[in-house]
Amino acid sequence: MTGRTLVLVRHGRTAYNHENRIQGQLEVELDDTGHAQAAALAPVIAALRPAAIWSSDSARARQTAVYLAKETGLEPTYDARLREYFLAGRQGLTHEEYDSVAPEEFATFLQGDYDVVPGGERTAEVAARMVAALRELLGSVEPGSVAVAVSHGAAIRDAVPVLLGLPPTARSVLRGPANCGWVELDVPASGPARLVAYNRVVGD
Repeated sequence: MTGRTLVLVRHGRTAYNHENRIQGQLEVELDDTGHAQAAALAPVIAALRPAAIWSSDSARARQTAVYLAKETGLEPTYDARLREYFLAGRQGLTHEEYDSVAPEEFATFLQGDYDVVPGGERTAEVAARMVAALRELLGSVEPGSVAVAVSHGAAIRDAVPVLLGLPPTARSVLRGPANCGWVELDVPASGPARLVAYNRVVGD
């Protein structure tokens, strides 16, 4: 049976991204660069002729999805399961501030292990909610179609291994996509997905 193509898009840049400030689930809007990135990305995604666009309900993802919607004529579906990690009291800290508060924890965090954050979401939780939403998205489109999800760097990074049939800990070999970078997966009717591209950006 014919599978489907899943495209995972990270939102455009925010001031927090530019300042190396931890965002987590804080509501932070795109900055001017982020708007420009999303505008440049939109026709590239539209050329894939997606059948559906889902997005995190966070402001920066919603704003990115608006550009895709304008180019594709699709109405985005907003889903809280596509949000970034909740990072508790570390949200809002710059990297420098985080390092001064908890240097050992911050060093682990920089390696991509967000489980170290006290009171934050765990990798297994984030991967599970992401994959549940993405499978529902895929089920909403016909075989042979392209489905697009706008989400966040670490959440995308940690969902990809699970979609590929690997344990969530396999995220250690990946970095989160760049702002407005995207991942493309070929998802067969049964069995694990196949990775087609990771962290593509406009101009590649």
